[in-house]
Amino acid sequence: MENADLNVLFQQKRQQLNHFASQFTSDYDEKEDLVQETFIRALKSIHNFIHDPKLMTWLYVIMKNIYINQYRREKRKNAIYEEYVHTDYFDTISINQTENKMIHDDINKAFESLSEENAEIFRMYLDGYKYQEIAEVYDLPEGTIKSRIHVIRKTLKEKLKMYQIN
Repeated sequence: MENADLNVLFQQKRQQLNHFASQFTSDYDEKEDLVQETFIRALKSIHNFIHDPKLMTWLYVIMKNIYINQYRREKRKNAIYEEYVHTDYFDTISINQTENKMIHDDINKAFESLSEENAEIFRMYLDGYKYQEIAEVYDLPEGTIKSRIHVIRKTLKEKLKMYQIN
């Protein structure tokens, strides 16, 4: 399919997709992001659905999955934040900017000790990507990704053990 044909198709379906996005969020920017991400993900397999009467159903499912994944990422980020930032150690009033900078530097140093690929894999994991999605990006088996993330977590935990409360 030609790029011009895809542009016309996407312009025709944009209003309907905006309506779908309104079911998930009322924020204008989030709606736009959802629609754009749906188009991007749809491009991978659009040739299978281009003339299918269920095209909009397929696009809706893509959008719903994107929204759910974003929700899970946010939930995971908040859980990590709660786990590592809202501990008793951090609740004391005596923490000052110097201590925060030292902690930040230690976390960065621990992260920099990872290989570039492992650091990026772990960032994707923290952002909420599923193991399968990470495996596809790096063209590795899903089991390898799970194993690496496990080892990375153990490594970071060991390097940052001074901040753990027993």
